[in-house]
Order: sequence, then C-alpha cells, then structure tokens
Amino acid sequence: MDSGPLRLLPALRATFPDVSFETLDPNEEWDVPRHMHIIDTVVGIDTITVFNGLEHFMKAPRMTCHDFDAYANLLLLRKLGKIDDVTIIGVPPTLPEEDMRNRVTEEVRLCCAQYVTSPPGRV
Repeated sequence: MDSGPLRLLPALRATFPDVSFETLDPNEEWDVPRHMHIIDTVVGIDTITVFNGLEHFMKAPRMTCHDFDAYANLLLLRKLGKIDDVTIIGVPPTLPEEDMRNRVTEEVRLCCAQYVTSPPGRV
C-alpha cells in the first residue's frame, strides 16, 4: 500500500540528478536536516497533496511500540529541537503509477525552485 514513493525513486533520481533522495526509516533516523522534504504515502487523500507542517495530520491510535510511525517520530524530532518544520508531498495509496510519477515530479520541481536564486540583475 505504501510502496508508491519508493517505486518513484529511480525516475526522480534520473530527473533530478543534483537532488539527494534518501530512503529513511522513521524509527531509526535522528541525524536529519532542520527542514525536511518528505515524499510519503498518506491515507485519506485522493490526489497528490503538499502539506506544509505536521498540524495537518492526526495522531494514530497506539497500542504497542510497533505503532511508532513516521508522524510520531517527526513530532518527537520537533519536540527535541532537531527539526524546525517539514514539507510532505503526500501520495494517495491508490493513485496509478504514471499519474503519481508525473504529479510528484512536478511537486519536487516546485520545491526545488524555491532554493534556486536568480543571478544578480535577473528576476
């Protein structure tokens, strides 16, 4: 159900060779950038959606330590002062792969564009 973003990695790496795409385990990663951009499956959406911040998500019920998920880890990292914020490109679990690839590629392009500055004298 949630492997869609992982299947996109080869195409994203080929399209954006200057961008580092990493596969992280939400329960093991502690050395992360202050602002993270994440591509992940999000249950409950029908189209690719960009979330700027964690406040858009609900806490899942937890019964055991095995229920510690990416959202819980991101909340903990923020509470510990390890991250400031996060941008999540949410992928619905049922989106056809070609649509997913096209839409995620466009969203990554938009995310990357905000970090590219124009040369002096150009707007």
